[in-house]
Amino acid sequence: MAQLEAYKHISPDSGFPITLHPNFNPKINNHVPPDPIREPLNPPKDRAFFADPEKKALLSVAKRVDLTESIGTLLEDVQLSQLNEQQLDELALLVCERGVVFFRDQDLTTEQQVKLFQHYGWDPGQAPGSEGPKSVTYSPLCTEDHREILKYTPWPTGDFHADTSFEINPPSYSLLRMEEHPEVGGDTAWVSQYGLYDALSDAYKKLVEGLHAVHTSRLQYDTILDLWGVGPNRPPIDTHHPAVRTHPVTGLKALNVNVGFVTGFAELKKAESDKLLDFFTYHIHSADDHAVRWKWSVGSVAMWDNRCTLHRVIPGTYEAPRRGIRTTVFGEKPYFDPASESRQERLQREKRQRAEKEKGVNGNGTATANGTGATEKLQSETPA
Repeated sequence: MAQLEAYKHISPDSGFPITLHPNFNPKINNHVPPDPIREPLNPPKDRAFFADPEKKALLSVAKRVDLTESIGTLLEDVQLSQLNEQQLDELALLVCERGVVFFRDQDLTTEQQVKLFQHYGWDPGQAPGSEGPKSVTYSPLCTEDHREILKYTPWPTGDFHADTSFEINPPSYSLLRMEEHPEVGGDTAWVSQYGLYDALSDAYKKLVEGLHAVHTSRLQYDTILDLWGVGPNRPPIDTHHPAVRTHPVTGLKALNVNVGFVTGFAELKKAESDKLLDFFTYHIHSADDHAVRWKWSVGSVAMWDNRCTLHRVIPGTYEAPRRGIRTTVFGEKPYFDPASESRQERLQREKRQRAEKEKGVNGNGTATANGTGATEKLQSETPA
């Protein structure tokens, strides 16, 4: 952190850095990004739409282990480098449903990783401050304590986020393959935004469904220049996305708020926005029943869906190298369909349908009980 501008301005009274507003930092003020803001995209049809819902091809070569009820699946005994197009489509569907899918001991090379992700789409440009070809982000994966950095920079680098959610077309799928990693520390946590939505009260759901979240890259832009000493390749951008979005593949409602890039809500006054953001910070960090924590090792891979998950590196004091290769594809512009259902609503609806089928429901809403000829009137319910 020695390169931070704040460390050049020490208070004679406290002996600690004087916090400087980014606008007074010449590194930030004088930077001219070389690339323009991305234009809206019309991405190709999501490959998950081509998948067999039962995923027979994928699960014929891989053992599925769900890590929690809500999020996270490990696929064992399989190499990503050997999957065919049908199996890759089914992997995409599994990622949409489970949020994040993990692999260990992969032989995937960077060239193979890029080719694999070309199947899902193409990254049209670099993330702010990334290195290397436009299709790949070479991630040094900072080992410094993000909570300390946050004292002197405006962007919460280590908090929960969906990758570059401020884009007009935010990312859909991301894949991170670990090349270097310490034995202990540097774990990553993911949280289901399907689950975060379900955990809200009905009254809160109605409130949030009527809001647009303000996603911004401005805090990241300032922090990258000050902390990393590299120039973001594009100017800052502010984008208003629905605070609850409908996932295009699953059709499920997902919360679309994250601590890393959301600074407020367009329809609310600032004091109201601040209080709501405080709540969501608490809500996200307390979602133990909708979270999964992954312990990395060299050769491990995680593929996740930014449309229905958040993630963060767990802060630690590890000093060993930590380096990964990330590929990303960009998806549709977020939208909200009021007629869509939540994951919990779908589970309840499917449970009712199974129960009705088992009871042998006839067209009059009656069922034969135990084959004895006795009938019982089924309680009418409004479909979710």
